[in-house]
Amino acid sequence: MNTRRDFIASAAAFIAAPILADRAAATEASRVASTASGKLRGQTVRGVSIFKGIPYGASTTGKNRFMPPLNPPAWTGVRDALQYGASAPQSNPAGPVSAQRIPESEDCLFLNIWTPAVGDGKKRPVMFWCHGGGFRTGTGSDPRLDGTNLALRGDVVVVTVNHRLNVLGYAYLAELGGADFAQSGDAGMLDIVHALKWVQTNIAEFGGDAGNVTIFGQSGGGRKVGTLLAMPSAKGLFHRAIIESGPTIKLVEPDAGTRAAASLMTKLGLERAQVRQLQEIPAEKIMSAYLALSAGQSYEQLTQGFAPAVDGKVLPQHPFYPTASPVSADVPLLIGFARTEMTFQEQNDAAAFALDEAGMRGRVTKLLGESTGRVIDIYRRANPNATPSEIYFLIASDNNYGAPIMKIEERRAALNRGRVYAYYFTWETPVQGGRLKSPHTIEIPFVFDNVKLPGGIAGNGPEAIALADKVSDAWIAFARTGDPNTPKLPKWPAFQAMDRPTMVINNASRVVNDPIREQRVVMSATLKLG
Repeated sequence: MNTRRDFIASAAAFIAAPILADRAAATEASRVASTASGKLRGQTVRGVSIFKGIPYGASTTGKNRFMPPLNPPAWTGVRDALQYGASAPQSNPAGPVSAQRIPESEDCLFLNIWTPAVGDGKKRPVMFWCHGGGFRTGTGSDPRLDGTNLALRGDVVVVTVNHRLNVLGYAYLAELGGADFAQSGDAGMLDIVHALKWVQTNIAEFGGDAGNVTIFGQSGGGRKVGTLLAMPSAKGLFHRAIIESGPTIKLVEPDAGTRAAASLMTKLGLERAQVRQLQEIPAEKIMSAYLALSAGQSYEQLTQGFAPAVDGKVLPQHPFYPTASPVSADVPLLIGFARTEMTFQEQNDAAAFALDEAGMRGRVTKLLGESTGRVIDIYRRANPNATPSEIYFLIASDNNYGAPIMKIEERRAALNRGRVYAYYFTWETPVQGGRLKSPHTIEIPFVFDNVKLPGGIAGNGPEAIALADKVSDAWIAFARTGDPNTPKLPKWPAFQAMDRPTMVINNASRVVNDPIREQRVVMSATLKLG
């Protein structure tokens, strides 16, 4: 699983990006929109009306900490919605402050909207993005998520959202603090549900259709989408779902959540009976304690502490274990992953890209233990020309992402309700000399049609631009109808477990039945996914 180094590298990609969007092209005109809380002034750029930093919930400080979200206070006059709101606390309070770092605050319940028109009475599909960064880091204010091109291309309304994260969003205090803290372990997910309710109430003013909302997200954002599919309080608030490289088979059990919360209190010098004092301690002190507890932990350990809890009420069961949750079974699902996800997390580890046979086997052994030899043999047969480093990345990627995603495809299709469409992203980026192959996060610039942004992971060459034209249109088609088929790609059949048809996305995309069957079978058995 991911090391602490991987955690830091992944987090940095989300919280250290320059806030370019606030310095974008000059405003062409201002736009005013009315919401249930008051009027907002946005800006129009390239024909798209943009509203940033819209409060959908009240501040979560003080007595609201660890509690379900509340509506924001109303305001009079016209409130400027021209800059992004604060992101959730996630950085080390004692660390250096970067001029490029997005501001962080417990008062972080903000969303952003890109729309082709305001108040025109049209009903456009709404594409509601859940940001990545696990349940620990990230922001909906990342410039890579600018929705201008997507809104223009598809005549859709794009929404991104900030919400509580890590210890402030997922401290499971129900068994320590009693009924008052019953929902604390899922507060961050309840924030997203609250934002979806805001969309239901207000999105018509922004030209959106509250009856056609697609939730989509990559990595941790995909995990949030999977979690929303299992939440009764979210049922009916969205109508399609897209999971990009975000496997959420299981979440946190109450006993694991309680252990993590008790460790936090011990670190803060509190007894178990002093839960209420957690609402009085400065957030910086809580974050410092949380980060100290997290230091050196693997990804698996991190997600077994401060992440959504299966509490029997907010989350009645794990999203896809032992079967797929039936809560929103009728919602169509588009789901997939990239071929070499882990090159992104390990891009700063030069040794990982120069492994010899012994080095590769040592790393795979750390992942898989006694199954190492059998797994390596199968991956070697399927990829005879791969270097030892490439074999390692293929195995590590399927271990963390591919195998669980393919199991989700299978379990969701077994409900025999909403259609499932599967993809496998094999296009290789030319950035960094091509060594990243098909890395984690690669879908994002293609889906948002933002490959031309400088410094992106896909580059901005003609192949990337051409593929973005196809991928973005497919995602838009799915948001519009629940079916990703467009004339720009081959016929994309719905997934079913017998043949497992999957769209292999590349310069020349094609549908392949069970494209990595041997690897899937051995990895599923090794991970005991059933």
